[in-house]
Amino acid sequence: AVNNILYNFPPASPSPVTRHVLNILVSNEPGVLSRVSGILAGRGFNIDSLVVAKTEIPDLSRMTVVLNGQSPVIDQARRQLEDLVPVWAVLDYTHSKIVERELLMLKVSIVPPEHASVELEQELDHEVDDEDVHETRSAISPLLGTAIQRQAITELARLFNARIVDVSTTSVIIELSAKSERVDAFLKLMKPYGIIEATRSGVMAMPRSPVDGLFGETETVEEEVAGIDATMLPPG
Repeated sequence: AVNNILYNFPPASPSPVTRHVLNILVSNEPGVLSRVSGILAGRGFNIDSLVVAKTEIPDLSRMTVVLNGQSPVIDQARRQLEDLVPVWAVLDYTHSKIVERELLMLKVSIVPPEHASVELEQELDHEVDDEDVHETRSAISPLLGTAIQRQAITELARLFNARIVDVSTTSVIIELSAKSERVDAFLKLMKPYGIIEATRSGVMAMPRSPVDGLFGETETVEEEVAGIDATMLPPG
């Protein structure tokens, strides 16, 4: 048994696990999504992101799939997907110059945590002494605390080029379109304020077009700036 483990164990594949972005053009008909996802699931892939939408042609839809895997296995799955009748083309954007964006809809509380806890205690009708209630309350009024937190959230959203699309007395809804890494950083910075609900669209990608045979530096400059952006750091 020991010799079998030592000498007959299959060697590890030299291909590293990398992130791949597949762009699949399919016919707009029922059952295509299940067939494509079934092939990927059959090969053991865990799909990180999947976006499907109609294109400028009514009968065609475009699927953007993000997954991690070894390049040879991804290439085999890509060829298998191309053999499906409803699939017109499968493109691997892993090593291409592309523009990636992801849409985030985020609902954040504008009520400070200390005021929210006091309100929760009052709603639950806890029997607390007057002195204890006085100690748990903040030095500022709830209305002023809400205004300060709303202003801080608005300023942080402005630094990320996000938009506030809805405002209520207790929360705001923020819309952000950015790279996945920037969306993750924005969520980390918003977490201390109290995230009520969040939804992400998944990654959408489109290849960049060269100008005079060369690719511009817009995306490269954005990545360099994002690497040292102060908004990526925690508060304080």
